[in-house]
Amino acid sequence: MSAAMFAALGFTVALLVTTAYFIMGSIPLLVLAHDTPLDARFVRGFFNTYYVTAAAIAAATAISLACAGRPALAAGAAALALIAVVLRKKVIPTMDSLGAQIASNAMDAIPGFRKMHITAILINVAQLVAIVWSLIALSRQLR
Repeated sequence: MSAAMFAALGFTVALLVTTAYFIMGSIPLLVLAHDTPLDARFVRGFFNTYYVTAAAIAAATAISLACAGRPALAAGAAALALIAVVLRKKVIPTMDSLGAQIASNAMDAIPGFRKMHITAILINVAQLVAIVWSLIALSRQLR
């Protein structure tokens, strides 16, 4: 197996671990009442960290898969990196806005923030499924 393939496998596993870690960390945050600006800032910061980390690792995964001669998997990893960038540009400002509304005691803000939190978790679960599928596909190609 080539060095590029080892790197691709390593980055793919890193992406899997990162995504799983943030899913496992974000689900317990649902117990927060989301009724204070501090709750909103914490959850927002948690997801911001995930999106930055996931984009970087997915980009490295895409590059290593391309170097390993796996263009379809590289395209999938690049798509995950792009999704993380887009989600960061959409989810984080929405969380900021809802957090400000929570601070001003807007009634719709708390359910809206909770819905955004759950939606972000579900998207991360879908990404995790895609990453696991890519690992299975990669392992089949290595046989």
